[in-house]
Amino acid sequence: MVRSDSRFMQVGTLRVRYSETDKMGIVFNANYLSWFEVARTELCRIFGKPYNWWEAQGFFLPVVESYCRYKSPCGYDDIISLFCMAPIEQIKPHSILFEYRIVRDPCRLVAEGWTKHAFVNAESKLYRRDNDFQRWLTEEAAKYYAARQDPVSPSSSQS
Repeated sequence: MVRSDSRFMQVGTLRVRYSETDKMGIVFNANYLSWFEVARTELCRIFGKPYNWWEAQGFFLPVVESYCRYKSPCGYDDIISLFCMAPIEQIKPHSILFEYRIVRDPCRLVAEGWTKHAFVNAESKLYRRDNDFQRWLTEEAAKYYAARQDPVSPSSSQS
């Protein structure tokens, strides 16, 4: 079962393709990281500016760490829901941590995890001070939490 957490936003649904499964008919483990990317990209789009808009402005978010915990299998033709959040306290001038949940049925947690990203410019130089992308993500996350009557996102378990 999935524990309720209003900080997570449902950002999309996908149907598992045959090519995403292994010989046992179970989703191959690396595909979950691809689905995390879909969720992260959709979160930016829902917040009002797609990720490729930020790239055109010279901002990039390379992954520097990732974690995925597999909770329950899913297979070909399953419909999964993607959830994502950006905890305010994890949005820093130089990095951001996104958290994810992948759910099937309506209540079966399939996987959960996080990715940590650096804020870099087009020359791959790390931002060390506040930047427009970081400020925008902080503002949009704050608006989302306020609308959920959760004005400060609870501390994340990740550092």
